[in-house]
Amino acid sequence: MTRSTYVSLALAVWIGIAASAGAQSAGGAALELPDLGEPADLTLSPAQEAKIGDEVAAELYRGDYEVGDAELTDYINSMGWRLAAKGSPTPPKFRFFVIGDPRINAFAVPGGVIGINAGLMLNADNESELAGVMGHEQAHVTQRHLARTANDTSAANLATYAAILAAIIAGSANPDVIVGALALGQSVNYQREVNYTRAHELEADRIGIRTMAEAGYDPEGMASFFGKLEQQARLYNTQLPDILRTHPVNTVRIAEARSRAAKALKVTPKPSPEFALMKARTIVLMANSPTAAVEDMGLRLKGGDSSPATRYGHAFALFRAGRASEALDALAPALEALPRQLNINLLQAQLLIATGKQTEGLALLDKTTQLNPRATPAVLTQTQALLDAGRPAEARQLLLSHEQGRDRFPETHRLLSEASNQLKNLGDAQFEMANYELARGNLRGALTQVDAGLRLSSLTEQERLRLESQRAQLISRIPKRVLADLARDQRRLGFSH
Repeated sequence: MTRSTYVSLALAVWIGIAASAGAQSAGGAALELPDLGEPADLTLSPAQEAKIGDEVAAELYRGDYEVGDAELTDYINSMGWRLAAKGSPTPPKFRFFVIGDPRINAFAVPGGVIGINAGLMLNADNESELAGVMGHEQAHVTQRHLARTANDTSAANLATYAAILAAIIAGSANPDVIVGALALGQSVNYQREVNYTRAHELEADRIGIRTMAEAGYDPEGMASFFGKLEQQARLYNTQLPDILRTHPVNTVRIAEARSRAAKALKVTPKPSPEFALMKARTIVLMANSPTAAVEDMGLRLKGGDSSPATRYGHAFALFRAGRASEALDALAPALEALPRQLNINLLQAQLLIATGKQTEGLALLDKTTQLNPRATPAVLTQTQALLDAGRPAEARQLLLSHEQGRDRFPETHRLLSEASNQLKNLGDAQFEMANYELARGNLRGALTQVDAGLRLSSLTEQERLRLESQRAQLISRIPKRVLADLARDQRRLGFSH
C-alpha cells in the first residue's frame, strides 16, 4: 500500500472509532438539538480541536494528498459553505479538501477539516447525493462528536485518540507505526466505541438531511447515495466501499433517512451544470495519464454521451495531453450550449493562449473575471496568464484587488511572490513565499523563507521591519525542538540571523 493509502486508512478508521467533530456549533437550539454544555470542553477544548485541524490540514498539504485543482476545490468549497450557512448561524472555520483518492469516502476532523475523496465525486449521480455526504460530515464537526465521545469514555480511550492522531501526523511515513496505532484503537473498548459511533451517525444523518433541504438540495440525496452503495455491495458480492466501513449503514438506518427526508422541506433543486462539469474534470484529473483520459472521454462520446460535460471533459483531457488545437474544436459544442459558464470559458481562454492567440485569450480571461469577480479560479488563471506574458505589475494588482481567495487558496501567495520576483522586489517575494508556506501549515518552511529574506542586502527599512515582525510571530508558534534543528542547519550552511 502507498503512503497515501495508509494515511487515508488512518483518517478513515480514526473517524470510524471516534466519530470525529470540530468546533462547537452555536446553532444547536435552532435545530432543536441537545444542549452540549461544558463537559465536552473539559475533555477536548475548541482550542485543542483547532490545533488538531491545523495539524491534519498541514499533513494533507505536506503529503500532496489533495488534488490541488483550483476549480474543483472552489466548487467543493462553494457547496460546503452553502451547507454550512444553513447548518449553523455561526459555522466554524471549515476547510474543505478534495483528496486524490479514487475510493468512495469522506471524513471530518476536529477543527473543521472536511475531506472529500475524488472517488465520492466520481460515484455520486447528482449534486444532492454529494451534498448529503458533505452535510453529514459537517454535522459531525458542529456537534463535536469526538469531544462528546471522549467525555463519556475512559482515560485509556483518550490515549487511544492521541495515539491515532500521532500516527497520522508524525508516523505517516512509517506504515508500521500507523498499523500499530490502529490496532490499539480497535482493541480498547471496541463495542462501546461502535455504539457511540452509531448514535452520532444517526444524529449526523438527521442534522445533515435538514441542513441540505434548507440549503436547497434534495434531502433524499443522502439516503439514495448510501442505499445505492449498500445495494451494490450486496448484489455483486463486492467489498464494501470504504465509506460504508467508516460510516456503518444498514437497511433500518437507510429507511430512517428516507423517512426523515420525506418529512423535510420539499425541495426541487435547480439543475447544476457545474456538478456534471466538475465530475468530468475529476475523471480527467484522476486518470492514470492524459492519454488515458482522452481515450476514456472519447469512448463516452462514441457511446452516445454528447453532453456539454463530456465535451468539456474531452477538451480538458486533450489540453492536458498537449493537443490544444484539437481541444478547441472539441470544446466548441459545450461552449455553444453554455456560452457564459465559468469553467468552460476558463478552459477556452487557456486553449486560445496555448494555440498562440495570447491577446484573445487574455481578453477572454479579463472578461470572465469581470463577470465573476468573486470566482477565485478565474483570478488565479488570469494571474498566471499575465505572469507568463511578462506582465507582473498587472498580475500583482489583480491579486491584491481580489483578496477573497487567500484563506482558501495558498496558491494566491505563491503567485504574489512570483509577481514580486519578476518586478525585482525580492523582499516582498520572500514575505509572500513565507505566507504561502504558512498557509500550508509549514511553519519551518515559512521561517526559512523569512530568514532568506532578511539576508537580502537590498531590503528597505520597511521591508526589514515587516519580515522581522513576521519572524517573531513564527518563532512564537514553532516548537523549540524544531527551532533548534533549524538553527543547527543554518550554522552548518554558514547562515545566521
